[in-house]
Amino acid sequence: MLESDFPAAHGLSQAVHWRHRPEDWQLLHHLGSGFVAECDGSVIGTALWWPHGNDHASLGMVIVSPEAQGRGIGGELMNRLLEAIGERNTLLHATPAGQPLYERLGFEAIGKVHQHQGTVAPRAPVAPPPGTRLRAAEAGDGATLVALASRAAGMARARVVNELLRTAEGVVIEDDNGNPVGFGILRSFGQGDIIGPVVAPDAEHARALLSHLAATRTGSFVRIDMCDEHGLDSLLSELGLAHVDTPVAMVRGEAPQADPGIHQFAIASQAFF
Repeated sequence: MLESDFPAAHGLSQAVHWRHRPEDWQLLHHLGSGFVAECDGSVIGTALWWPHGNDHASLGMVIVSPEAQGRGIGGELMNRLLEAIGERNTLLHATPAGQPLYERLGFEAIGKVHQHQGTVAPRAPVAPPPGTRLRAAEAGDGATLVALASRAAGMARARVVNELLRTAEGVVIEDDNGNPVGFGILRSFGQGDIIGPVVAPDAEHARALLSHLAATRTGSFVRIDMCDEHGLDSLLSELGLAHVDTPVAMVRGEAPQADPGIHQFAIASQAFF
């Protein structure tokens, strides 16, 4: 995939009713790389992958034009991605239509992602737990927040987190000694904004981070992709963020081993994990 392919790639995502903007495609490509399929000079398929250190990768944006489906194009795009990824343990989020292909390529289900979205309803932000406070993320927080995110995800997160901290809004929750114990990020995406990642030691800390970020977008469209067993359903409902989809998380190789002392409640996106 080249930058000159972005308009056609955006057209494909629109054709399958994915809400990505041209700017979202630009970020996806900036952090990764991938392939397109062409027929008679027109792009009819896309596929991207992203490295997470030397041991892990994720892949996504596997799209084939509705008119070109059923011709093995998706399988060939996946073969190219897996060849490029090599021996890394590889993650993806599968739609029902794509899951059979991924299973044939050796991917196994390891969980689900719960996509919530809607217009944010007015609600007072949840106070942080006693002994903690919220503040805006700062330039000097990068290394600490990358370390928290990497522990929570069980894989290297520097590339994604540093880019999001540079371009998006971040909020940190810290203890009385000024040590960050969690954080959340909000950025423009699709038809509004997306919240994620949200990393925290427990649901109480995550609730404060999520509600604070959502409150900055009251009356606007927001999406959040939650991990399994997040314990925040009641808050999401109060915020007006309805559960609209449940993709399947899959892995080829070994699943990441997260630190049990820190949790990823929301992912950066269904591509970046």
